[in-house]
This record gives sequence, C-alpha cells and structure tokens, in this order.
Amino acid sequence: MLVNIPTTLIAGSLGAGKTSVLRYWLANKPADERWAVLINEFGQIGLDAALLEGSGQGAKLAEVAGGCVCCVNGAPLTVTLSRLLRQAKPQRLFIETSGLGHPAALAAQLAAPPWQGVLALQPVCVVLDAERLQRNEPLSEQLEDCLASAAPLLINKSELLSTAERQAVQARFANAQLISHGQTPCPAVLSAAQAGNPLLPSAGAPLGEVWLDPSQPIVAIQQREEGWSIGWRWHPSQRFNLSALSDWLQGQRYLRAKGIVQTVEGAAACNLTPGQAIDWQPSPWRRDSRLELIFSQPQDAPALSQSLRQCCASQA
Repeated sequence: MLVNIPTTLIAGSLGAGKTSVLRYWLANKPADERWAVLINEFGQIGLDAALLEGSGQGAKLAEVAGGCVCCVNGAPLTVTLSRLLRQAKPQRLFIETSGLGHPAALAAQLAAPPWQGVLALQPVCVVLDAERLQRNEPLSEQLEDCLASAAPLLINKSELLSTAERQAVQARFANAQLISHGQTPCPAVLSAAQAGNPLLPSAGAPLGEVWLDPSQPIVAIQQREEGWSIGWRWHPSQRFNLSALSDWLQGQRYLRAKGIVQTVEGAAACNLTPGQAIDWQPSPWRRDSRLELIFSQPQDAPALSQSLRQCCASQA
C-alpha cells in the first residue's frame, strides 16, 4: 500500500535549470532508494523525460504534456501519476512543474483526494535564473507566491555573475543558495510537522505514437494564455545535420527551445533560453527525434516546419 510518499515539487521560470537540478539529484541518488519523477511540460511533444534519460538508476520517469496540469483537465495527471506510483512503488516522488505553471494550485490538488494520505508534500523547490534576476526581469505572480516558503530556493547559473552581482542577488534573496549547472544536494525528507503545507490556500490528449509516413514529423501546436508552442517528433530513422539545425535555431525568437535529435554520430540534446550559446550534448535517447519551441506570440507553423525540414540530412 502506498502511503505518505515524500513528494517534492520543483518550480521555476522557463530555462532556469529545473531539469539540470533534477538531473544532478538523479545522478547522485542513493543506490538503495526507489525514486519516481513526474514531469509536466507546457508543450505537447514531451522532451524533459527524454533529456533525463539515463540520468540515474532506480528512478522511473513519466510526463504529462500539454500545459500546466493544474489548469487543464485533471484526468491526464490522475491517470499518469496513478500509473507511475503503481509501477515504481517509489520511496520518493519528484514533480517538475511547467515553467509556465502554477505550483500552489498543483500543491492544492496533490493535498486533496485521491492523493491525500498517499503523498506527503515537502517544501517546494524553486529554481531561478541568476542572469534574469540581474537584469531585473520580473518573476511571475505564481513564482512570487512560492518564494517565502521555498526550501530550497536555488539561484542557478550564478557562475555568470560578477562578485558584486552575486552580492546584490544574495541581498535580495537572503534565503537563497547560489548554484552553478544545477549542482546542489537533494534536500532531506522532512516529517509532516517539519514540512507543513505553506503553498496551500487558508489536461491535453497524448500525442500520437504512429508515423503514417516516417519521413514526415508528427506536429503538435498549442495556444494558451501563457504562450504559443510548436513541437515536432520524427521517426528514429531520420538523421539531422547539427550545424544546419543550430543555424536554424539561432534564427528563431523563442522563449525556450529544447530538443533531442538523431544524427549519424548518435543522439544529441540541447536545452536553450534566448541568447544562450547552442551546446549539443550526447544523449542515450534512441526512440525518436524531438524538438519543441515556445514563443510569446503565434508563429507561421507551416513556414517553421518547411524551413526546419532542410535540417534533416537523411534517413538511417
């Protein structure tokens, strides 16, 4: 029987480094513990689970794509989380929320039936982007609501700040930890009395799995109040030219871009925010190729797909 599973929500703005933090935790997971990870993405392609592939042994991953789970039909969350808990029987659960999500609303859902008594909510982990803070970019109202109770509050990419800038950020967020590349110890499990529940107030259909034409991608487009996204999934036989794809990405004005693509040398992954240099990393993912972009405004989807097609080098 699954009872009182310590559950940590990981919240933060787009591109702040939530997945990097989670990857580090998974890589350093105690060998004798069973973990489960549920990832909620704004877009419908589903990339974060693929980006975490191979990060840690003894951890089972699942994802709910298509927007913030607290804003869409609750069925995808209920079905996916139930399946994940049943299969993994975890000793700890981590939920990475969408960068455009509402952590407090999600916490309220997880504290109510059918999860009440099954999940034991821990303090939310909030990840912020040091560079954006230095530029005084505003935080969303949803994140602002989490800051006072965040434990830990992580300010990632701190290596990009000068000494004076680091001091200014620390003065603004007295309870924050400045980290680099998402590297920080996983927080210890707190008892119910220690954890409290400070966030609590006093879902899209899955993407098709079958390619009718292996040379053509499956395309998913979503328009929500928070932004517009487009994602592509290609058959694993398709191979990409990384140089051409990098040039194509540099020409787009996205809020966020992430992908895993198959090349003749193997799979390569990237996770980008505006202005960030493109650094492709090797990945063990072999099931397909995926790319997803989030924009502030709707784009010309056919034109994007047509120009992106030029980056596909060949079939295996």
